[in-house]
Amino acid sequence: MAILACNFGSGTAPATPIATDTAIPSVDTAAPTHPAPEPTPILTRPPLSGIVYYVRPDGGSDEQCTGLADAPYAGSGTSQACAWDHPFRALPPGGTPRMAGGDTLIVASGEYKMGFGAPGSENCDEGGSFDCLMPPIPAGPDSDHPTRILGAGWDSECGAPPELWGSGRPWFIVNLTDASNVEMSCFEITDRSPCVENHTGGLACERDTPPYGDWAAYGLHAEDSANVHLRDLNIHGLASGGVHAGRLKDWTVENVRIAGNGSVGWDGDLWDDGPDSNTGTLIFRRWVVGWNGCGETYPQGEPTGCWGQEAGGYGDGVGTGETAGDWIIEDSAFLHNTSDGLDLLYHTLGGSVTLSRVRAEGNAGNQIKVSGGMTITNSVLVGNCAFFEDQPFTYWVDHCRALGNTPTIVFTGGEAASIVNSTIYGRGDGLVGAGPREGFQCNGSEAIAARNTIFLGDSDFFDPSDITFLFY
Repeated sequence: MAILACNFGSGTAPATPIATDTAIPSVDTAAPTHPAPEPTPILTRPPLSGIVYYVRPDGGSDEQCTGLADAPYAGSGTSQACAWDHPFRALPPGGTPRMAGGDTLIVASGEYKMGFGAPGSENCDEGGSFDCLMPPIPAGPDSDHPTRILGAGWDSECGAPPELWGSGRPWFIVNLTDASNVEMSCFEITDRSPCVENHTGGLACERDTPPYGDWAAYGLHAEDSANVHLRDLNIHGLASGGVHAGRLKDWTVENVRIAGNGSVGWDGDLWDDGPDSNTGTLIFRRWVVGWNGCGETYPQGEPTGCWGQEAGGYGDGVGTGETAGDWIIEDSAFLHNTSDGLDLLYHTLGGSVTLSRVRAEGNAGNQIKVSGGMTITNSVLVGNCAFFEDQPFTYWVDHCRALGNTPTIVFTGGEAASIVNSTIYGRGDGLVGAGPREGFQCNGSEAIAARNTIFLGDSDFFDPSDITFLFY
């Protein structure tokens, strides 16, 4: 089936939801008749280079230990051959890193408070503890000699990753500003409060008077950063977002979970007034982005206070500013975010989007939203966009936001989209939405080609007497 993407009619839907969500009917997804694309080659790790430093909970301060041995502090003496007791010893807030580009820091299993009051945070002030941040990780000299921040188990199954938990409302925990040629692997990054920054339903964090509490705004911040490899990370429960990142080039993200963050999962809008655009090849494998726009209880890790834009929140699983780049997303899932699952609507500056073996389900807006050339293969998009209605963890979510189209595909001029071997289900006003991106014009050559794909519309959430239509 081929559908031209320009020349649309008009239509609106009632603003107020009047029906509850229903069970998703079973769908026969038999083996595809087209061959699956080859996975993107897995990048190999170059051998460790530079100086290797160690951190472990029973280590010592930078005066007591050199950090050059994986051994505890004996209890007396200075400059001993033993590990440091905290990552801040290597990357001290308000100080100069004690490791150089191309060095490696290996952090033992354990719990490490990140923020005011942590070992190595002596330069921090409690009233301004939002700035109690590690300095940027030093850039490696080149892609063959990256700076490495590695948690215990990084070279095996990552069975007991060290936990970096934010306290005192730092803006973020991990700092990748101007940090290129870096690998970070095998960490849990979180905080210990169920609060959500600026929440309007009773979960708001303390922002004005110290002590602010055991929360951090974001897990990881990155800008102007190239050739970075994130692997085996669990970034969850932060008060605002999991990752705040823009102006990236040639990043690889593997086995990374971003879940239960109060406003957004992966936020590509930087705080400054400059451009946000990413470039190069951005590879995401086994990337799970879910339950963002919800608080996360501590220590249970359950969703709470889920909120959307009508309540003053946000809720995208992944959202960016205007961006370019070739986005390759494989074996990944975007689940139960309170707005869109994957929002690449601002992918307007060139490049492509390739989704292979992706599942998007239960997001309150569009499951997938993409601008420009796009390919979806062997994927399942389940547009049960009223998932949050009447749930005990829901505070205020905009059910079936943006009319609840399961995929929304927009064009900047001349691109084509392909959907192969996939299943698309929905309960929005329409199933597939497409058209020119605002500010751009179609030239008549745009097309969506769908092959060996199931399109299944259910009862319209906005009008249960109607059936979701196929294409708008």
